[in-house]
Amino acid sequence: MTRAATERDAARRWLPSGETTVKLLTWSTRVVALLAVLSVLLPGSRRPQLREALGAWLNLPEQATVAAGAVVLTSGVMLWLLANALRRRKRRAWQVAVVVTALITVAHAVAWRHGIGSGVTALVLCGALIATRKHFTAAPDPVYGKWRALRVALQLLGAGFAAVFVLLVGTPRRLSGDPSFLDAVSQSLLALIGVSGPVHPVAWLDDLTAAIGLVFGVGAALLGGYYLLRSAEPKPGLAADDEDALRALLATRGRDDSLGYFALRRDKAVVLSPTGKAAVSFRVLAGVALASGDPLGDLEAWPGAIERFLAECRANAWVPAVIGCSERGATVWVRYGLDAIELGDEAVVDATAFSLDGRAMRGVRQAVAKLRRAGYGVTVRRCSDIPDDERADLADLAERWRGTETERGFSMALSRACDPADPDCVIVTATRGTEVTGLLQFVPWGPDGLSLDLMRRDRATGDNGLNELMITDLLAACPTLGITRVSLNFAVFRAALERGGRIGAGPVARLWARALKLGSRWWQIETLYKFNAKFAPTWLPRYLVFPAVRDLPRVALAAMEAEGFGGRPPALLRVLNR
Repeated sequence: MTRAATERDAARRWLPSGETTVKLLTWSTRVVALLAVLSVLLPGSRRPQLREALGAWLNLPEQATVAAGAVVLTSGVMLWLLANALRRRKRRAWQVAVVVTALITVAHAVAWRHGIGSGVTALVLCGALIATRKHFTAAPDPVYGKWRALRVALQLLGAGFAAVFVLLVGTPRRLSGDPSFLDAVSQSLLALIGVSGPVHPVAWLDDLTAAIGLVFGVGAALLGGYYLLRSAEPKPGLAADDEDALRALLATRGRDDSLGYFALRRDKAVVLSPTGKAAVSFRVLAGVALASGDPLGDLEAWPGAIERFLAECRANAWVPAVIGCSERGATVWVRYGLDAIELGDEAVVDATAFSLDGRAMRGVRQAVAKLRRAGYGVTVRRCSDIPDDERADLADLAERWRGTETERGFSMALSRACDPADPDCVIVTATRGTEVTGLLQFVPWGPDGLSLDLMRRDRATGDNGLNELMITDLLAACPTLGITRVSLNFAVFRAALERGGRIGAGPVARLWARALKLGSRWWQIETLYKFNAKFAPTWLPRYLVFPAVRDLPRVALAAMEAEGFGGRPPALLRVLNR
């Protein structure tokens, strides 16, 4: 078999069977949902005789029409929300979709007198879903399951019932006759589905209680459905066995990727190849399984780890994505039917050739000399060489100097500082007198490399150039540490900034560069590029890997949230995850 044929087979293994069928069902679901909503908002009056006959035969009350309209409207909205989960083949979404399409069909056939086409299309879709049930195999949410959905729905229904009941009981003069306690209870319950009960309030109170009850009833159905179908997001945590396996792989192949050590973040999960010689580390956010860097371990074992990772994504309806992989890594991922775009460049400095001499280094040289005259000193040590009490103090300072509520970084950040579990990390501290004013942490990149992890400084220190001083002294200390190469910050869209600033750049390149400079006001895009460029590094491209263009917004949201630059607001997450 040729290599091209092998790659095509690998891509087909990533794409599940029945892909076209699922796409068709997804769009059909959206069409049926839209028809259902329009049948309520824009009612017609086509051939209601059959429904009227069924209603009379079943002895349905007049209010059944209003209730059926509420059911159709709520079901239409829920069906629209279900379409995306069906696209990801979630089994629970399929189960709910079958129930919802059946409800729309029954509501149209029995009580709702408008939009017969919506009922017929819902019936056809229900049959199609049942006939294709084998394609919907993605596991349900392992953390936020049906019990949370039930709890939220009951809470909203209880709140709606209480609000209507208090209005009825608290305004007896606004009610016709002398309704009993049970009548008020019955009216409050029926209001949740838009049906009038045995109590007859004055017009404005009747409209108010009906509106409140229906809003809470529809809200319970929709929010309960959200919790029932929300993307699986396992609680982050690196198991001890997985950490041991990763450290063993780093000990043998750690020099292959400067981002390899960041696989030891404690908010990541790991999948190993069948042989245990390769691994993919990732975190699940917003339905995206976001891996970072290249797979760890033996290149020949990468396919086994990648296939297991993709299989887990299929089983849980996660969107697979990789942030910050190298060109070699992107080449391997693309063979599995994924796509890749250049995300930016990593700055790698050759420590053996670095020097402050020359005109190009004039700015760094002057900043370093100025701080030395001001009394600043720098200490470079392995984490294992720092006393425990001093290490704890440095970790405290790093936390205090962070400046933001969320930790920044994911693909090139370890999320901990001066930890005893990382004895080979290199800690660089800047001091003025006895006061520590700056801190850098570098993680190992194999036996002869370092990768920048943490860059913190006391914001009360007004002197510029402190980071330049610490990096310069680290590079000077590299020969005694046995280090030949140092990876600095990752510069996002560096090539685009550079192209847009060249003479003769086209209008699109200039416009894109201006947009990136505007974004630099919030995300330091241009600032990091210019800072890295001071040290005359070699630029190594890094890539973002994703399944399809339609998945890019979701992947971008997950990547921004992981890196601490946006995504879902933390306050919203705390509310949703209670």
